[in-house]
Amino acid sequence: MHDASLTRAAEAARRGPPAVLAALLQASRADTLATFARYEQALPGLRVPLHPALNPPLWELGHIGWFQAYWIARNPVLAAGVRADPERPRHAPLRAGADALYDSSRVPHDSRWQLALPDADATRDDLARQLEQTLALLRQADADDDDALYFFRLALLHEDMHHEAALYMARSLGIAIDDPRWRAPPLPEPGAALALPAQAWRLGHAAMRGFAFDNELPGAEVALAPFVIDAQAVRWAEFLPFVAAGGYGQPEWWSAAGAAWRAAQDVRDVHGMHDVQMPRYLRRDGARWQQWRDGQWTALDPREPACHLTRHEAEAWCRWAGRRLPTEAEWECAAGTAGPAFRWGDVWEWTASPFAPFPGFQPHPYRDYSAPWFDGRPVLKGASHCTQPRLRDAKYRNFFPPGRSDVPAGFRSCAA
Repeated sequence: MHDASLTRAAEAARRGPPAVLAALLQASRADTLATFARYEQALPGLRVPLHPALNPPLWELGHIGWFQAYWIARNPVLAAGVRADPERPRHAPLRAGADALYDSSRVPHDSRWQLALPDADATRDDLARQLEQTLALLRQADADDDDALYFFRLALLHEDMHHEAALYMARSLGIAIDDPRWRAPPLPEPGAALALPAQAWRLGHAAMRGFAFDNELPGAEVALAPFVIDAQAVRWAEFLPFVAAGGYGQPEWWSAAGAAWRAAQDVRDVHGMHDVQMPRYLRRDGARWQQWRDGQWTALDPREPACHLTRHEAEAWCRWAGRRLPTEAEWECAAGTAGPAFRWGDVWEWTASPFAPFPGFQPHPYRDYSAPWFDGRPVLKGASHCTQPRLRDAKYRNFFPPGRSDVPAGFRSCAA
């Protein structure tokens, strides 16, 4: 649930001074290594199948350290921040040939299974040396200059994103993650929906203060008509009646894109357990619903937020229920004006809005973060139970193709 402590965590990551950033970078690395250790325990040889939603764990670990070093220790224009020329030649990496191994912009996804990667111990040693360089440079940075701190903040949040990806990749592989921080909480009974009046709302940020992602800038003014929005995400208790009623087999609830997704997708995930007649990781055993978690089938708590849903499934439920998905502006307005009555942060939430640049968009030096993905895929808002608290910001814009179900995403609805 979103609360004041989460707001403080996000503020610390985006606007905190060097000493705070140093502590956060070390905390992020501790979580990265702890989750990687679970992979080592669970996967012989750290082998995973070649799949579009997976990466080799050793590659993921090495990429995290490479990214941090590429934009900080190896960056000759580090202090220029958002004004830095991303094409400036870099200082040499600590490990020769690192760019050919870990540069996600230039190393094709499927080729990562064939790379001659350093082993786990060598990779951990690389990350330790890279972090040591980062912290040394951070101690020299101007605490009052947001440009001077920009790449440190970017590297921190980048590592946090990869940690979340490691958590939901672990679920798809049947790896148990024992840390209770990353469990979906039960939600209370739905309260009254929130009625918001017509108003103007400014999406994103008008200007950068501290750190902002390029797609959050320079924002956009939106005129909103009155709307009614759920106070929390839809739970399994509300979603499963749609499944039990045969909703997955009733074409009237599915968009053309949703019908095409159901017809075209591979019905088996990496464990052969994705049945297109119901949500990912769920099955029905007589009258009981079960979910696949930690490598085994366990009883489903219907109070948990409905999760690992595609946007197609979210839209189909909304049609069945006589509801609709909120727009990005409606969601952000509710989060920004309704206070604690608007609960968020349990699952990423699909919206009805495409991920698109705001008028006046200017890409930041990490060119591949936003611009390549302005392709019509939807915006997701909020955060999930797998998201580090410091990454949880109501202005943050997540984006995935509408057919992804490995991501811990759900939704809330608006009045039709």
